[in-house]
Amino acid sequence: MMTLQSALFDLDGTLLDTAPDFHQVIIQLLAEEGRPAISYEAVRAEVSNGARALVSRAFNLTPEAPGFSELHQRMLELYASQLTQHSRLFDGMNNLLDWLESNHIPWGIVTNKPSLYTLPILEGLQLQSRCGSVICPDHVSKTKPDPEGLLMACRELNAEPGRSVYIGDHRRDIEAGQAAGMITIAAAYGYIDPRDPVTDWNSHHTAADAHEILSLLQSIHEHTSPA
Repeated sequence: MMTLQSALFDLDGTLLDTAPDFHQVIIQLLAEEGRPAISYEAVRAEVSNGARALVSRAFNLTPEAPGFSELHQRMLELYASQLTQHSRLFDGMNNLLDWLESNHIPWGIVTNKPSLYTLPILEGLQLQSRCGSVICPDHVSKTKPDPEGLLMACRELNAEPGRSVYIGDHRRDIEAGQAAGMITIAAAYGYIDPRDPVTDWNSHHTAADAHEILSLLQSIHEHTSPA
């Protein structure tokens, strides 16, 4: 038997649907450069790979190419000015958070998104006061897939890693969770790179949406650990 002591989430593509804002920013950047727009689907598939990957995909440039750094910096400026125009919790996620809170299970966020962007988004969506721990890359010496951030969050939440769950939509999330000794759930609804399917990540569980994550957390909390 086990009692779930904490639930940790990746941010983009797991807890929050932020791709619409990234798409708008990329369209704006392309327009500034006299380039045609690219599809929402193309942007969505790259969000979890970071801002550089988005610029690379949109302009078909490598990070070493002339002008790339300027485009990358301009993209970050545009993004910082419109962090929560369209970004929202994924459907069903608020009910999941309500369940955690009603059962006194603290939850937190471990993301590779810098706090410069993460904290204003959480404040804008009124999640900052609900979240027990927020770990960004500027808080650790090694980012995911290293488990440092996950272990730090568990300490802040006074939770044992072996009695905690990490949920993410990228292979590095699952690798970090497993390295930390946590139960892992792959968010199959997230920003999945088609070149690296969820079925190859070896997570303990896979969830198609937030409702399935809630069912898994309830099962873990009430029954036995699958780990």
